[in-house]
Amino acid sequence: MAIPTQILDPVLAAPAGPGPRHVAIIMDGNGRWAQRRGRPRLLGHRAGARRVREIVAACPDLGVEYVTVFAFSTENWKRTQDEVSGLMSLFRRYIQTEADTLLRQGTRVRFIGDRLQLDAKLRALMDMIEALTAHNTRVNLTVALNYGGRDEVARATKRLARDVASGRLDPESITDQTLPRYLDTHVLPDPDLVIRTSGEARISNFLLWQSAYAEYEFVDTLWPDFTRDCFEAILSRYGMRERRYGGVRA
Repeated sequence: MAIPTQILDPVLAAPAGPGPRHVAIIMDGNGRWAQRRGRPRLLGHRAGARRVREIVAACPDLGVEYVTVFAFSTENWKRTQDEVSGLMSLFRRYIQTEADTLLRQGTRVRFIGDRLQLDAKLRALMDMIEALTAHNTRVNLTVALNYGGRDEVARATKRLARDVASGRLDPESITDQTLPRYLDTHVLPDPDLVIRTSGEARISNFLLWQSAYAEYEFVDTLWPDFTRDCFEAILSRYGMRERRYGGVRA
C-alpha cells in the first residue's frame, strides 16, 4: 500500500539535491583498528591504504570528481619514531605499487603540504606520480602529506607578503579571494563535504580556509572498515541538505 506523502518525514520526502563535487576525508582510526585486533598499529595503516584504493575507485561512479585524503599531519611527527618511519615507508611503497593502477583508472594525483621535511626518495616519488598522472581527468586524488591548515595559511601568507614586498601585488587590492591563490589547493575547488571516521568530532587542522562552508559528517566507523556502502550512504544524506552559504531560503 502506498504511503500518503503528507505523513512522510519531510527530510526523507525532500527531493535529492546534487551530490558533492569534492569530498575531503580525515581517515581516522587505523591504529585503533589494529590494536583492537591485537596487532601493530602499522598494520592498521596498511589496511587504511587499501581502503583508499576502494574509495577512490568508487568516486567516478558516485559523481565525485575530487577526493582529498588526510594522510599525515604536521602534528603526526610527534608519534613514535617507529610509527613515523613505518608510515613514510608505507607512503613510498603505496606510490610505487599503485602508480600504474592510478594511471590506468584515470586518476590524477596531487600532494599538498610542506614537502621540505620529507626524505628525498619520497619527494622524488611524489613528483613522479604527479607527472605520470598529470593528464588524467576521471577523478582527482589529492593526498595531504605533512599537511596542517595553519601551516598552509602561514606559508601562503609568506608568499603573498613577498609579492607585496617586491611590488607584484598591491596590498590595497587584497580581498578574501586573494589568499586562496597562494594556498596549496589553489587549483582545486573548495570541498563540499568533509568526512571524519572513527567517532572523533573535530577537524584537526584540516583544510581550515577551504572548508568554511563545507558540510560535515562525523561517523563512528574506523577508516579500515569504511566501505563503499558507507560512502554511498553519506553521499545520499548530503543530497538531502540545503546549502545556503549564509543566506536564507527565498
